[in-house]
Amino acid sequence: MPLFFDTNYLLLVLIPGVLLTLGAQAFLMMTYRHWSKVRNARGLSGFQVGDYLVRNVHLGPVTFEGTPGHLSDHYDPTTHTVRMSQDIASTPSVAALAITAHELGHAEQHVENSPLIALRSFLIPAMSFSPAIAGGLIFAGFLFNATGLIQLGALFFGVVVVFMVLTLPVEIDASVRAMKMLDATGLLVTSEERNGARAVLIAAALTYVAAAIQALLELAYYLGLGNRE
Repeated sequence: MPLFFDTNYLLLVLIPGVLLTLGAQAFLMMTYRHWSKVRNARGLSGFQVGDYLVRNVHLGPVTFEGTPGHLSDHYDPTTHTVRMSQDIASTPSVAALAITAHELGHAEQHVENSPLIALRSFLIPAMSFSPAIAGGLIFAGFLFNATGLIQLGALFFGVVVVFMVLTLPVEIDASVRAMKMLDATGLLVTSEERNGARAVLIAAALTYVAAAIQALLELAYYLGLGNRE
């Protein structure tokens, strides 16, 4: 398969993608480690921040649960639930403030029927089979020197790319909403907290930027491969 044998894939897709991903993850971890050690002025843990925001912002009946893992925090639109990792849920840090508000930004998107998050949710079922079909078609096209199969595989992989690209504005919008909620409710007391919350949210967003770029590079490679074959 071209993944293993094509030098162009290694130089133009795999290596840049790995470097982008590792760089974004390293920056996120460095930023998180710093601001997870800085106590927020209100002394509120993630669970307490969530409870406070739900009571003071129109978000609907959001529930909160713990979830295993590190930085595994996420919002589940099917149950209107924010699931928090242990560190975020129990630590009164600036990072907990920012991440909790970000997940509630997704809850607000859901309540307001944001068209971006609706379109992204519409694509989720396709994401369960598109990558596997794309990989199978591209492999078969490469194996049998069939340009049509490669191009069809690239079309299926395009669903992945659209999903990754749509994720960017959804995540950025959730972070913008988070900062507005924190400001409106007075949870950002000092300029240091404001800068810290913004830094955490930007670092998290960069991981989605890296993923989207990697997906675009891979799609461009598959399209070029189809034309070349």
